[in-house]
Amino acid sequence: MLNAWMLFLFQWECLWFLILSLTFFLTLSWFYFWWEVHNDYDEFNWFVYNRTGYWSDWSIPVLVTTAAGFTYIAFLLVLALCHITVGQQMNLHWLHKIGVTATLVATVVAIISIDQLWKEEWNILFISFQATAPFLHVGGVVAITLLAWLVAGQFARAERASFQVVLCIAYLSVVLALYLVPLTISSPCIMLKKDLGSRPAIFGHRGAPMMAPENTLMSFQKAIENKADGVQTDVSLSHDGVPFLMHDNLLRRTTNVDEKFSERASVHSSMFNWTDLEQLNAGEWFTTNDPFWTVHSLSASDSAKAANQSVCRLDDLLSLAKASNISVILNLQDLPVEHPYNNNFINITLETIMNSGILQHMVVWLHDKDRQLVRQISPDFQQASESKREVSALIADGIFSLYLRYSQINVKEVREYTSRNLSTILYTVNEPWLYSVLWCAGVKSVTSDASHILKQVPSPIWLMPPDEYNLMWITSDVISFTLIVGIFILQKYRLGSIRTYNPEQIMLSAAVQRSSKDVNIMKEKLIFAGCLK
Repeated sequence: MLNAWMLFLFQWECLWFLILSLTFFLTLSWFYFWWEVHNDYDEFNWFVYNRTGYWSDWSIPVLVTTAAGFTYIAFLLVLALCHITVGQQMNLHWLHKIGVTATLVATVVAIISIDQLWKEEWNILFISFQATAPFLHVGGVVAITLLAWLVAGQFARAERASFQVVLCIAYLSVVLALYLVPLTISSPCIMLKKDLGSRPAIFGHRGAPMMAPENTLMSFQKAIENKADGVQTDVSLSHDGVPFLMHDNLLRRTTNVDEKFSERASVHSSMFNWTDLEQLNAGEWFTTNDPFWTVHSLSASDSAKAANQSVCRLDDLLSLAKASNISVILNLQDLPVEHPYNNNFINITLETIMNSGILQHMVVWLHDKDRQLVRQISPDFQQASESKREVSALIADGIFSLYLRYSQINVKEVREYTSRNLSTILYTVNEPWLYSVLWCAGVKSVTSDASHILKQVPSPIWLMPPDEYNLMWITSDVISFTLIVGIFILQKYRLGSIRTYNPEQIMLSAAVQRSSKDVNIMKEKLIFAGCLK
């Protein structure tokens, strides 16, 4: 009866150990994912804003909550492994069981939500592995080697040969799989230094939105101060035919339209006359909301200047670009059907560009509509497409650049386009590790919210010749296997001679005053008596 009860307790504790382990790996994966998504936090915030109508930095609370949950689960798992290592049951308190369950459910809900609402973002995992996989492999080898002490202890204590065989096969299968993982690792940064291409040009995405309000004159000035190779912007057209710069359809996120024209706050931005648009403050939201957590780094004068920015006209940007000799990527926004200049938008924009005096080859044109007209008026524009197509089709249309999200293209495609003299401009790249991977892949240009950071990256974060990588891989595996074999031998020597004891023997041992070491050994055997026989 006692053995049956102990067996039940053991199986119950085993179940919770499995739940704890599953929760650990899920929270680890989610934490890793959300950490790597840091490149797209602003995109996530904008995504949530479009659905709630309220702007806030939603990404940081998610990160903090994820880090706290992962730390909590990791602590419990380490504690459980320590208990098992010394031959004790986990004995997880019921409050911790509630905590583990809540963390597991919350993580699963978060993963499902991302899969349903932001599915394309999973691609960043595979891209990040191109930067981290070689080092994650070494970390995994170290972890599985340390785990050998626990596994070898269980192996040595077990009395049934069948249990030992199952345990050994399961552990060695994981070890072997981990040792062979590098066969599946493919990183563009595993290459010879002589094969590394030129540094990708950096375009300030809507200027320098970490240093000033996006799409304002100050933002473009900051991008130029930080040595950006060019800027990207979004062009719209006012109701009275003045091209201006605005990304959103509505003015609510980046201006004080709710205060100035509250009754028209939900009207499309292009349905305002320029006389109304120039009255709006386009900078106060930046200093108030601090979308990139960077306002504190601004000087007092820059902070005051940022808070007083206004909506920027296209011709103001073009004059600045001409004076600074930088390129401009123009993304024309769609106008409402009822807009009075809907059919003349392209003509008005082209006229504005030509009148500015900027050199035509410094303009990258993205808009697909009426390309033939654009070529006739401005034959030296750099024509770029936002859709990925066959190389032959792009060349036939006179397009020699692709403007894509960084996750929409892989290394093989980048190199194929490059070999056919097609350049790639990828958006939005903010993290040095991502910039490094794309540099190694051969990408020609990127747009970035953090041009001031990427300009400080002198070379890819890491670059490793294939021979060195193979040496690192094989050496770490050999050292790990040697240590694992040594640990199994040591544990077998330490624990393999333990004899079978029962409760009466332990009581008797106390009476005859056996050594404390022998008593401890018998206690270990008592704990595992009902589960390993």
